[in-house]
Amino acid sequence: MQRTEHLEPRRYFVKHRTRYDYPEPVTVCYERGFLTPRDTPSQRVVAEDVGITPEPLLRTRHLDRFGNASHFLEIHFPHTHLEVVKEAVVDVAWPAVDMTFLNRWTLATARRALADSTALRLDRAMFGLPSRQVRVAARERLDAYIETILEPGLGFGDALTELTRGIRRDFAYRPGVTSVRTTVDELLERREGVCQDFTHVGIAILRSLGIPARYVSGYIETAPPPGKEKLEGSDASHAWISAEAPDGSWIDLDPTNGQFADSRYIVTAWGRDFADVSPLRGVVETEAPSSELRVGVDVIPMTVDEIPQVSVTKLNLSS
Repeated sequence: MQRTEHLEPRRYFVKHRTRYDYPEPVTVCYERGFLTPRDTPSQRVVAEDVGITPEPLLRTRHLDRFGNASHFLEIHFPHTHLEVVKEAVVDVAWPAVDMTFLNRWTLATARRALADSTALRLDRAMFGLPSRQVRVAARERLDAYIETILEPGLGFGDALTELTRGIRRDFAYRPGVTSVRTTVDELLERREGVCQDFTHVGIAILRSLGIPARYVSGYIETAPPPGKEKLEGSDASHAWISAEAPDGSWIDLDPTNGQFADSRYIVTAWGRDFADVSPLRGVVETEAPSSELRVGVDVIPMTVDEIPQVSVTKLNLSS
């Protein structure tokens, strides 16, 4: 993996459609999800809205413990489909990763600096400990894998590079072979999965080394520039890792594509693992034995003065 290429600031129109169809009516539905991109140091949400069919009896929105916009909805009448359409216009400008600065620390000195900093104590508590989907029962297997990708004495920036490159090399991208319940132990044995799996493995490694790491859910550009390969995971919501540096900054890395995040990456939410930031999850009451799920994602580049002709985005885009 090479040093991240600096990309100029970009504006994107994001559309994420989730639809459930049921062969029998659903009588009651409760859903919670993270449907709105968040403002971060690397991006600004210019406009956003969410359309839901059928119209819920109740829909609320609040900020969760991590500062993400969490949506909740309830439907209390029979329906045979549920469609949630999220649309947003987002300005994105990720800075290039400064490897010289990050390599001021080794992994060992970074760990000590993070442990000694009282200012970063909350980050260590939330993002430094095992979480529901980032637990390792066979620690010796994790330690053995770490030895194959990280050499003692590596600079902190170089270690993040080797971690990202190693997971991409050693794990095959294969949709459908894992689920949201797949454990890190199983992934270390199978060596295949999708973006959320590779993210969980990377987080487990960093936390085991004393580096706080969080799970980032979002999107990447779906249409590559001319002559460039399409990024893995660009047709659905994507996931990657954010690791805390000793100065308190966060460095985002994508093991699925073997690179640091750049201005093709749009953040929706972050948490300890996938369970904290599932795009949409809930409970329904129905006699239906199954359901059909369809998901579509478009991340379309725009010019800074372009206004998309969409149904749910109503806010002013001229700022």
